[in-house]
Amino acid sequence: MEVIPVLDLKGGVVVHARMGMRSEYRPIDTPLSPSSRPTDVARGLLSIYPFTTFYIADLDAIERRGDNNVALMELKRAFPNLVFWVDNGVANLGNATRWLDAGIGYLVIGSETQRNRELIRHFQHDERVVLSLDFRGDAFMGPAVLLEDADAWPADIIVMTLARVGSAVGPDMARLAIIKANGPGRRVYAAGGIRGADDLAALAQAGIAGALVATSLHNGTLTGAQIARL
Repeated sequence: MEVIPVLDLKGGVVVHARMGMRSEYRPIDTPLSPSSRPTDVARGLLSIYPFTTFYIADLDAIERRGDNNVALMELKRAFPNLVFWVDNGVANLGNATRWLDAGIGYLVIGSETQRNRELIRHFQHDERVVLSLDFRGDAFMGPAVLLEDADAWPADIIVMTLARVGSAVGPDMARLAIIKANGPGRRVYAAGGIRGADDLAALAQAGIAGALVATSLHNGTLTGAQIARL
């Protein structure tokens, strides 16, 4: 079970994500960091446990309101040994190729910004590409063909349940089971609603490879010792 901390970036700072309502996200206030600067928050998360991978959502880029590339470069310089999974709303081959060539991090292709399955099919066998299947409530956010064509999926799949992000209601076990069954051989990662070690243990028992976590790390309900035991 791999635990991947989350940094949601907006306006150059880390924001507190809650239930996918991006217009209401505010700079994070956490006991782990003296500020909402990405490098400070990342350092605070690393004080809990020596994580090797971070997930980053560039919310400005996803919403076509600019980007957080300066903050991403600062993170890369400050933590050169970390692997960053970055969702920045890339939806075409040229931008995806330029991002991967820059070497800042892995590319998360989010279904909500895709118009078809062609981009993910192109990078299906690239280990630096992760597919995020995004859901809001029961609705899939993205082209139906991308959800239905599991043969086009890469090795790593995030199941992003936006309504559960920051909600502490638990992971969507039923949806995770469906995605895992539809994509045999893929590593499936849960995102949204993770409350603590018990949820992670349940996910591991269900064969889920890992989880994207934020709130439970900041509020202390998930500790480094618990992660180590997992």
